[in-house]
Amino acid sequence: MKNNLQLKELLKNLDGKSYPAYKSIKSEYKFDNFNLIIDHVQGDPFASPSKIRININQSIAKFPENLFDSSIRNIALTDYIHRQIIDHLKQISQRRGSGKSGLIAIADIAQEVIQRSSVLLNKQELEVRLVVGLPANGRRILGFQAIELLCENIPEIVNKCLLYDVLNHQDVKYHVETVEDANYIRQELENQDLVAFVANDAILPRDSGISPLPLQGKEVIKFQSPPSLEVEFICPNRGKVRGMGIKKGITLIVGGGYHGKSTLLHAIELGIYNHIPDDGRELVITNSTGVKIRAEDGRSITGVDISPFINHLPQGKSTVNFHTPNASGSTSQSANIMEALEVGSKLLLIDEDTSATNFMIRDGRMQKLIAKEKEPITPLVDKIKALYEDYGVSTILVMGGSGDYFEVANTVIAMDSFQPLDVTDKAKQIALDFPQFREGGDSIKFGKITPRFINPESISAKRGKRDVKIQVRDLDTIQFGIENIDLASVSQLVENGQLRAIAFSILYTQKKYLGQKKSLSEAINLLMKDLETKGLDILTDFPQGDLTMFRHFELACAINRLRSLKTFKKLD
Repeated sequence: MKNNLQLKELLKNLDGKSYPAYKSIKSEYKFDNFNLIIDHVQGDPFASPSKIRININQSIAKFPENLFDSSIRNIALTDYIHRQIIDHLKQISQRRGSGKSGLIAIADIAQEVIQRSSVLLNKQELEVRLVVGLPANGRRILGFQAIELLCENIPEIVNKCLLYDVLNHQDVKYHVETVEDANYIRQELENQDLVAFVANDAILPRDSGISPLPLQGKEVIKFQSPPSLEVEFICPNRGKVRGMGIKKGITLIVGGGYHGKSTLLHAIELGIYNHIPDDGRELVITNSTGVKIRAEDGRSITGVDISPFINHLPQGKSTVNFHTPNASGSTSQSANIMEALEVGSKLLLIDEDTSATNFMIRDGRMQKLIAKEKEPITPLVDKIKALYEDYGVSTILVMGGSGDYFEVANTVIAMDSFQPLDVTDKAKQIALDFPQFREGGDSIKFGKITPRFINPESISAKRGKRDVKIQVRDLDTIQFGIENIDLASVSQLVENGQLRAIAFSILYTQKKYLGQKKSLSEAINLLMKDLETKGLDILTDFPQGDLTMFRHFELACAINRLRSLKTFKKLD
C-alpha cells in the first residue's frame, strides 16, 4: 500500500498536466491514523466528482460498542457521524479552480434517521464515503491544491469528526437513545392495538412550507393529547412517555380550515421514520406499513385489479385487470390503494384535499339521481369498514367536508387551533340524530387483493444500444433509461438517496427475482431481505456513499409507474 507522502509526491508531479492524468492516483494510501481509498476519478473538472473512502481502524476511532450493538443503534450512530461531517464541511469546502474543483461533500440528508451507505461502522472499522472535486485550472491539474484537499482537509475531517474522543459524548448518547426510544415505541404499537402515536409536547408545524425544520418562537403550540386518547409507553432510555394513541380501525381527523388537520396527518405520514433529537416529531410514531394515498391524475396503471372500487365501466372495459396510460382521479386513487395493499400495507393515510371527490363519497341525493347500475364507482365510505374487517387494514382520514363517514368511524379527532379533541361520541350522536339516506355499505365485502406477475423484459434502463442510464432529480423523478418515473405524488420519500437506491433496486429485482415464479410482492420481499442482510452495497458495482434505505412501498410505487411495465398471468 502507498502512503500519504507518496500521494503528495504524485500530485506534485501531476501539477500542470492534462486533467485525465489524475486517473493515476486511483489507489489506496496509508495516512497516520486512517487509510484513504480513491475508488473513482472524474475525467473532467465539470464531470461528476471523484469518489473516495476513509477507513479508520476501531482501535483508533474508539467508538464504544454499546453505541452500535444493535441495528437501530448502529443506524443512529452513523447518522450522527454523517451530520457531524456535514457541519464541518460547511467550514472547509471551497472552490479551487474550474467546475467542481475543491468540492468536498457527503450525501445530503433530511431530518429523518435512516440507514445509508455513506457511513459504515462495525467492531473492526469505521468507513466514510465522500465525493471530492479534484482541482483544475481549466483542464490543467492544480496539483498543490489537490495536496491541500486530499492530504490536509481529509485528515482534518478525520481528526474533528471521526474519532469518538473528539466528539461530545453526551450529544452522541442523546442522539442514539432518542432514535432507539422512537424505534421501541413503533415496535410496541401492535401490543397496544395502535397504528400511530403522537407524544405530548411534540411540535408538528414546520418552519415553512418548504422547510423541514420545526416552527419556533411564540407561535409554537405544543401537542397535547385529549385525556380519553392518552396512552403511555415505558421507553428503554427516557422512561415514561405519554401522548395520543390512534387505535386500529377507522380514524377521522376533522376540524375547520387552518386548524391543523393536514399538519397532523403530515406528521403521522412521516412517523414511519425515526427523527433526529429536537426535530419536534421525534416521538411521532407510525406503523411502518403506513402509506399515504392520493389521487394522481395522469399516471399509468398496469394490470391492477381495481374492481373492489370500480366495476362495469362503459364499453365493458375490465377493472379486474385494469390498464390505462392516463388515469383519472378515481381510477388512480383506486389503483394506489390496491397497489399498497398488494405489497402489505396495514395502514392507509388519506387527506380529502388530495383525493378524488367521487371516489371518497356519493351522497344519497346523487344516488337517487344516478342509478346504481350507471355508477361504476363504489366510494371509499362504503368499503372502508370492510377493508378493516376483512383484511385488518386501518385508515386515518382527514375529512372536513362530509359527515357520512361518522357512521363508519371508530374514532373522531377534531383539531381546534392545532390541539386535538376527542369528539367520537358527539359525532356518533350526530349520525343518529341526522340519519343518512345513502344506500349500501353495511353488507358489502371488500373484494380480492390480487397479486400481479411482472414481465421482466418490460423493465429496462438502457437507452437504445447504450449502457444503463440512471439519474435522479430531487425527490420527484428517476430517469430510468428512456423513461422518467414520476414520483412527485409519493410523499413519503424524504431523500434523493432513496430514489437512487430504488432505481438500482428495480434493476436488481428484475434480474434476480421477477419472472413467472415470483409475484411482484414476493420479488420485492426477497430484495428487501437481501438489503437487510447484505446492505445497500449489493446494488452497485463499487461502493457508493449516496444510497439511502427505502421501504417496500416506495419501490413498488416506482415500478408501478413505469410506463413500459407489462404483466402476465401466472403459469401453473
